[in-house]
Amino acid sequence: MTPVLLVLAGPAGSGKTTLCERMVAEVPGFARIVTTTTRAPRPGEVNGVHYHFFSREEFDAKVESGAFLEWAWVHKTGNRYGTLASSVLDPLAAGRSLIINVDVQGVQNFRKAAQTNPLLAKRMGTVFINVPIPELRARLTGRGESDAEIAHRMETAERELLEIGKFDFVVSSTDREADFQALLGIWREVQARAAG
Repeated sequence: MTPVLLVLAGPAGSGKTTLCERMVAEVPGFARIVTTTTRAPRPGEVNGVHYHFFSREEFDAKVESGAFLEWAWVHKTGNRYGTLASSVLDPLAAGRSLIINVDVQGVQNFRKAAQTNPLLAKRMGTVFINVPIPELRARLTGRGESDAEIAHRMETAERELLEIGKFDFVVSSTDREADFQALLGIWREVQARAAG
């Protein structure tokens, strides 16, 4: 089977993390991309499994050397997060399909990288998980988020929705099963395009 890269984005509460986990659990040959962060490991997190944990100096050196496909500051925490090119290109070249969820800025950086990388250009599909705003608010409320956090996430979601037209595919979220079936269909379509 032709390996592909699925890059998912969508507002908090859209279910993108669950979709990524289910693809890895249920579709043979799929793996999640291990991303990089400058934050300290939480209890139980393993370097190289949950994240690549870098010091700020190590992260800066990787940025300087052009090692990242994408990276960003998370201003709220002061930490940086990124995706190393080697974490994507090496497994893809070795025949593994990959899935990742990032913010819309991260997807834009993946698109930029694909402009100069034929492997990414051929094998990547970008997917936006779209949730109607009232449903999104209900999901966030159900997660026990504070009113301030919900307001912040809703504001972010409104901005993210402006980017929807730039994605290769859109999943109009209804429920977990339907969303997963839609993602399986997208995977097959990206795979067919990559193999052609």
